[in-house]
Amino acid sequence: MKTRTLIAALAPALLLFATACGSGGGEKTTSSSGKQLDKATLTLNWYPYGEHAPFYYGKSKGIFERHGIDLTIQAGQGSQKTVQATGAGQTDFGWADTPALLGGVSQGVPVKSLGVFLQTTPASVQFFQEKNITKPADLKGKTIASTAGDALTKTFPVFLKANGMTDADVKMQNTDPAGKIAAVMSGQTDALLGYASDQGPTMQNKAGKPVAYLRFSEFGLNYYSNGLLTSSSFLQSKADLAKRMVAATSEAWAAAEKDQQAAVDAMKGASEQLPPAQVLLDQFKTTTTLLHTDATQGQAPGVNTEADWQKTIDTFAKAGLVSNPQAPSAYWDSSVAPKG
Repeated sequence: MKTRTLIAALAPALLLFATACGSGGGEKTTSSSGKQLDKATLTLNWYPYGEHAPFYYGKSKGIFERHGIDLTIQAGQGSQKTVQATGAGQTDFGWADTPALLGGVSQGVPVKSLGVFLQTTPASVQFFQEKNITKPADLKGKTIASTAGDALTKTFPVFLKANGMTDADVKMQNTDPAGKIAAVMSGQTDALLGYASDQGPTMQNKAGKPVAYLRFSEFGLNYYSNGLLTSSSFLQSKADLAKRMVAATSEAWAAAEKDQQAAVDAMKGASEQLPPAQVLLDQFKTTTTLLHTDATQGQAPGVNTEADWQKTIDTFAKAGLVSNPQAPSAYWDSSVAPKG
């Protein structure tokens, strides 16, 4: 945990260096088969974990190359920083949480979503199964680790209200993102706010005992989560590359979902901070349950609907994360959507 905290502290400088040096900028390379490829960079929302397996699998299987892309994948340091780096042109594409994109656009960051892939939020309250928490009402009087200002913390009151509760029913303990798991494991808090596809499997592995969840989506509150984005200027000047990136990403996710172990195996060596193999697999298995809403079931990964976008915008406008909410087209460019 200390190592991860140190790396998180150093990450802003590392991210700036990597993104400033790594953007494709119209450069071309040639594949081993002689095909000309466009260089492109993708900055993740965090250090690689199971959710990111499709990108590494897509590279290893030549999916991005078939779409004419020589893809470089870079670690991020939170969705908000990825949105900012993408808007500043320090990376060609970003993978970030939709609430962070909505907030960024509200603040004037020139970015557009190219499609949300995780359409059911993994947002959840996480705790050890031994706590016998089975419904939101069981949280009354409990202490919950959260990170001030992030989307989870801002939407948690909406979750509570949807379940007949208020902020006063729980105690919130402000903790940095890297410290939330330690807070629960040490008994400082009863639970944490996190993603079911991230912290939960890690905490279970570290503690050696089962973790349970209250998922927001199962208790009256769903909204869009992680997706692909680019800057408005990139989308205008390189629309064809953006469209190919979306198509390749959709194809990579569909292929990875069908071969989950191989997808996770493709992440070997992606980062010194890579979680253990079983944690990666558990994370990705959970991620594959988040790919659709009722409106997009049976369609290709990354196909969005205007109605689902509107629900997400409304949720975060209510939570105060989005000022002056606009129509979905202000945040999402549907013209590059994968074929359904």
